[in-house]
This record gives sequence, C-alpha cells and structure tokens, in this order.
Amino acid sequence: MVSTANPSNVNAENNSQPDGQKKTARPVTPWGILVQQLEQILATVQTESVSAEFKTALNNSYQLAAGLDPYLEYCTTKESPALANLSDRTQKEDWSKRFEDGETVKALEQEMLSGHLEGQLLKMLVAISKSQQVLEIGVFTGYSALAIAEALPDGGCLIACEVDEYAAKFARECFDVSEHGHKIELRVAPAKETMQELIDAGRSFDLAFIDADKGGYIDYLNLLLDTNLLAADGFICVDNTLMQGQPYLAESQRTENGKAIARFNRFVAEDPRVEQVMIPIRDGLTLIKRK
Repeated sequence: MVSTANPSNVNAENNSQPDGQKKTARPVTPWGILVQQLEQILATVQTESVSAEFKTALNNSYQLAAGLDPYLEYCTTKESPALANLSDRTQKEDWSKRFEDGETVKALEQEMLSGHLEGQLLKMLVAISKSQQVLEIGVFTGYSALAIAEALPDGGCLIACEVDEYAAKFARECFDVSEHGHKIELRVAPAKETMQELIDAGRSFDLAFIDADKGGYIDYLNLLLDTNLLAADGFICVDNTLMQGQPYLAESQRTENGKAIARFNRFVAEDPRVEQVMIPIRDGLTLIKRK
C-alpha cells in the first residue's frame, strides 16, 4: 500500500519557523491543490449525513491522489547531496523578510524551487540530448541550474540569467559546494539584455530553460526562435505552464501570472514554427522545438 502524506506537503516544500521547526507550505501545483481540496471535502463529509459508500469512495479518491507525488519521488533517482543542500537552504531562508528589508528586488518564496522530480527530468533530458551548451532564463536559488550542470559533460557550460542579486549570490554559494558548480556562469541582469549580448557574441545553445517572469515568456521564446541563440536542432523547456491550473480554469480565477501563462500557451499552440508537448509534472513543463 502506498503511504500517503499530508496533501499540503504534495508538490510543496517546507518553510522554517523562528524556533527552527519547519512548517508545511501551501500547495502550488494543480495536483497539490486538488489533493488539498479533496482532504477538505473529506473532513467536511465526516460530520454530514452521507452514506458510508460515498465516504468510502471519496476517501479512496483522496488516497489515490495524495499517494501519487510521494510515490513518484520514491521511484525517482535520489537527488545529489549538493542539490539536497541547496533545497534545504532554500527552505530555511526567510524570503519574505529579505524582501521586506529590500535585499531582494521582488517577492521570492521557496515554492519557486524546481525541486527533485523536475530536476531529475532536466538532467535526463540533458543526458539524452547530449547537450553541451545550455541557457537558463530565471535562476532563483539555482536548483534547476545545478541539476542541469550535473548532467553536462566536462567542458559543458550553462549560462544562467538572474535579475535578483541576492538570489544569484545565494545560488552561487550553493554551486560552489558542488563539483559541477564551475560549469555554471551566472549573469545578473534583465534576461533580455543578457540574451541580446549572447546573440551579438554569436553564442548558440543546445537547450534553453525558461523559468522567469511569466509576462516575458513570449518575448524570450521569440528571441530564441528568431535568432541563432537556439541551435538548429536545439529545444526549449518552459516551466510553470500549468500555473496552478489557472490556464484552463475560468478567466475570473486567474491571477496576472495565470493570464500570462494562458496567453503563452495559446501563442505556442498556434505558432506554426514549432511543435511542442506539455508534461503535467509539478506545475507543468512544456518542451518546444522548431519544426
């Protein structure tokens, strides 16, 4: 029998408390939110006059949903000690205080971490494609960057674009404890500026990973496709393309990020230049390549 976790743990990390204890973070993926809602409904019907059969069916549905992510984690290759260290440090950091104190240029939260499953998928994609030059747009604390670097061959390079100096410094400290950290070149500037510099320098990349400001996704995609920044046979991975389920829910339920992702997904689906597949891992990952 699959052991089920508290659903609010599903697809979410932990925050640190003043007393050093970790608290459960809010679910931030469609699956995690669904599991939380099922738990809430299950708790409610325990006090309602509904049939035992209905309660059993609802409980079975909850168990089926709540057990999935823990089982996926169990069946996936464990993260390296360096990645585990980066994840742990990110969870313990008080990001809200960093923003309040003006140390970060935007509100950051530990739920932005790519995490174990997505990190292992990115590593697998790099290894299978034999990518050597990778561009990452949006770094945060660098989990995905370090995961990719671990799969790059000796001599491989990942250029990581991050606009927040504090997050970049945090990531660099985590990279430096890894034997693969030297493969990562951090550039702190707006991503479009860095991308234009790379275009002007004639750089080309086998893989690009986009996980930055959602309103900029279409611009980033066009810069990659309309120039030689993406190699002819290169491909693009785009994170958060399910955005808590908002793109396929009613527009009234969408945040600004949700609206931006819905526009991006529609843009990609209607773009005659590319073919793509959306993978429902974590908060959605779309793979894109030129036709």
